Amino acid sequence: MKTALFAIVTILALSTQPAQAGEKTVTLNVQNMTCALCPITVSTAIKTIPGVHSVNVSVEDKSAIVVFDDDVSNVDSIAQASTNAGYPASQRM
Repeated sequence: MKTALFAIVTILALSTQPAQAGEKTVTLNVQNMTCALCPITVSTAIKTIPGVHSVNVSVEDKSAIVVFDDDVSNVDSIAQASTNAGYPASQRM
């Protein structure tokens, strides 16, 4: 139930924001998250990457949904920021 609610809220939040040129959304699989503080650490690390507009991290889904400017950043650098914080991340396919 939490997962479905998280997905609905995320979709609604992203669909109400106008798309910017070069703006992309990526969903990452994030490992090692076990508590309520883990998403804060992951979010903080990802937000340090230039071009990142928003981050929504779910410990339940072990995921991070990131909206970023792909003219400034890329998926690899975003995933690396999470990995460097101790939470290995890769793009969800």
